[in-house]
Amino acid sequence: MKHVIALDVGGTAIKAALIGADNEPLHEARRPTRRDQGPEAVVAGILDFAAELREHGLRAYGEPAVAAGVAVPGLVDTATGTAVYAANLGWRDVPLRELLATRLSTGTSPAVPVAVGHDVRTGGLAEGRLGAGKGADRFLFVPLGTGIAGAIGIDGRIEEGAHGSAGEIGHVRVRTGPDAPPCGCGGRGCLEALASASAVGRAWAAASGEEDADAAGCAAAVEAGDPRARIVWQDAVEALADGLVMALTLLDPRTLIVGGGLAEAGETLFAPLRAAVAGRLTFQTSPHIVPAALGDTAGCLGAGLLAWDLLGPGPAGPAVPTQPTPLTEVSA
Repeated sequence: MKHVIALDVGGTAIKAALIGADNEPLHEARRPTRRDQGPEAVVAGILDFAAELREHGLRAYGEPAVAAGVAVPGLVDTATGTAVYAANLGWRDVPLRELLATRLSTGTSPAVPVAVGHDVRTGGLAEGRLGAGKGADRFLFVPLGTGIAGAIGIDGRIEEGAHGSAGEIGHVRVRTGPDAPPCGCGGRGCLEALASASAVGRAWAAASGEEDADAAGCAAAVEAGDPRARIVWQDAVEALADGLVMALTLLDPRTLIVGGGLAEAGETLFAPLRAAVAGRLTFQTSPHIVPAALGDTAGCLGAGLLAWDLLGPGPAGPAVPTQPTPLTEVSA
């Protein structure tokens, strides 16, 4: 049974799968990233995990994986397969494609093709082809987690930009002035500093006086009618709407997919967000605004898609929409 190896490297865990030609996981596993042991240990863990997955596939399905894909955080050079930099993993200029290809190739067998992708863009690829954006010729995927990033989907692929940083919507400035909060990128008033799950958690901790307060607790307090939580939540929604409308004006996506931890609040987030976006539109056409469908499996599924794409057109190749999805206005 033909299959590929898929790895999604996160700050705390590596999620992995063997994925068949129908894009369904045949085998799934996870293990700690071991970042506390240093970048060398993280890379060694990735290589060991990939080798174990290869052996499992050989035993279970009678042949080794035909390709591999890996999604990593930080800066990525997809052309060379290099993990350029990741602050949370501590690595720089890791030739991940070369290392994995060497580890997965044995004897006189041909080198195993390996794809290396950015974690958010790889997750966006999966959401676009297999999840909430399936069938949409243009979409924008925005996960709201510790930070905020974006993936721009065009006809079944993800736009990387000239320098590999397309979609960094979290660092669009949406607030100015002396009260604009600082951002980890060095700027002030960035969307990420106002509307990420971590930003909402910080704001709610300050408003509630609870040091361990988080975004999920803020959402629960909003649902319970707490006026302090409603102010914190609405401030974040307003900032998010400002950033999204800027992106919608530039990109004109047919579908806007919102994921990450903050999206787990469901309609507590989506109802006011749709209203806030609609209230800011003038000439723009409102996209479908929908929650992500794949959750934390998106990275692995996307890594599998990257691997299958290396093999060219076929049953698991790029699923490019043939017709635009009919336009539908999103009501507030």
